[in-house]
Amino acid sequence: MPPSPRALAHLFHPDHADAYVASMRLGVDHLADALTRVSGPATGVGPAQAAKPVLDVDLDAPLEDPAAALEEMGRLWLDDTVWFHEPTYAAHLNCPVVIPALLAEVFVSGVNASLDTFDQSVAGTFVERHLVAWTAGRIGWAASSEDESGAGTVPDGVFTSGGSQSNLQALHLARDRALAAGAAPADLRVLASVDAHFSVQKSARLLGLPAEAVVAVGVDARRRLDPARLADALDAVVAEGRTAMAVVATAGTTDFGAIDPLEQVADLTERHGCWLHVDAAYGGGLLVSPTQRGRLDGIERADSVTVDFHKTWFQPVSSSAVLVRDARTLGHVAWHADYLNPRDPGGAASPHQVDKSLQTTRRFDALKLWLTLRVMGPEVIGEYVDTVTDLAREVGEHLAADRRVELAAVPELSTVVFRYRPPGLGEDAADRLVPLVRSALYERGLGMVAATTLEGRRWLKLTLLNPMATTEDLLGVVDHCVALAEELLGEVAA
Repeated sequence: MPPSPRALAHLFHPDHADAYVASMRLGVDHLADALTRVSGPATGVGPAQAAKPVLDVDLDAPLEDPAAALEEMGRLWLDDTVWFHEPTYAAHLNCPVVIPALLAEVFVSGVNASLDTFDQSVAGTFVERHLVAWTAGRIGWAASSEDESGAGTVPDGVFTSGGSQSNLQALHLARDRALAAGAAPADLRVLASVDAHFSVQKSARLLGLPAEAVVAVGVDARRRLDPARLADALDAVVAEGRTAMAVVATAGTTDFGAIDPLEQVADLTERHGCWLHVDAAYGGGLLVSPTQRGRLDGIERADSVTVDFHKTWFQPVSSSAVLVRDARTLGHVAWHADYLNPRDPGGAASPHQVDKSLQTTRRFDALKLWLTLRVMGPEVIGEYVDTVTDLAREVGEHLAADRRVELAAVPELSTVVFRYRPPGLGEDAADRLVPLVRSALYERGLGMVAATTLEGRRWLKLTLLNPMATTEDLLGVVDHCVALAEELLGEVAA
């Protein structure tokens, strides 16, 4: 039975352009109205309270009216959602997004192009490829060069859903290179700092590597991968008759924003002939910083790099990329299907992005970064990065002088790790206060902060990705944390 004309009227089609424009305008007005009523990053709704009205909805009984559906959506979700643009949001690595990228989302979803094959994306293929080449240039990879054998190489890459997928694909390439060289899967080892992202361990598991495959290497006083310890760990792998398939250096650890000493790490990976992957999901925005690009010196020596544009490039989720110094290495993930991307001996007639992606159907997320660069330019993004790193430094300096709190480390990027611990308060009591303070802060709608552990001890964490936030905004959040801790001290002592 064919759909009714009423049902067909919901399809995106030239005949329905007026309805589309009216619906979009209704949605934009609803969002703008919601923004005027926001007074903090969250209202403090708990899981049970958030779940019940959603689960009570009968999805088999449509409202048949966009305005009514938006009103319901507001009650169910938008009124209590988390707003990352609020200056007192300082929890996770979620950024406020730039307006040109939101404009791009209209076209990404409206046209619904899929970037897996040329005949589904046409020029979109080349928009993504141009952005990949541009980012590779920012990393410092030449547009073309020669490898040790004298063969020509060019950098390449592909957009992904996020840093975890980018890291997975990079380690997939490293694993397959090691296997092609004759290594046994059980003998493969990946070395990364103890503060590296959890996706390194998760990727190793997904790649079928043994539980002991990831070797956690110690860090220095600034929470950076320690080159001396890395050298010892690499030597130990060799002494055990194992194969170091990859070293993962982090440019911006999740908790401390630490940037591993990339030049020294690259020296060691070259000496051992193993793959160097730089996880710059967080710190990749420094590639366009007008003042701090030098902090990533050495990244150009990596075999692969992860960059999350939806962190320090202020793009909507999702927008990430995995980039490789030598395009030929991406061949490890290629697969040809007759109905989709049949093998092309010439290689030029069918420029399919699926040939280098773990995904098949894939959104045109590159368009968001494209419009951002064409409207704003990279320097403005870099200035935003400088602003949030300066903000973290200033907040850290204030907290270092505040006897009510303990600072875990000098801020390296845009995180500040601290806790309430005035003189005389023991570590155990300070530990117990951390989750209580964090929960109370959220439940009372006073702000949002993250939490972490360091050597078994609990800490609060400010994650700063809002270039419109001020030092006063964040010190106000800290003051709330202190006041709540003092209020809750009785519960800790009980």
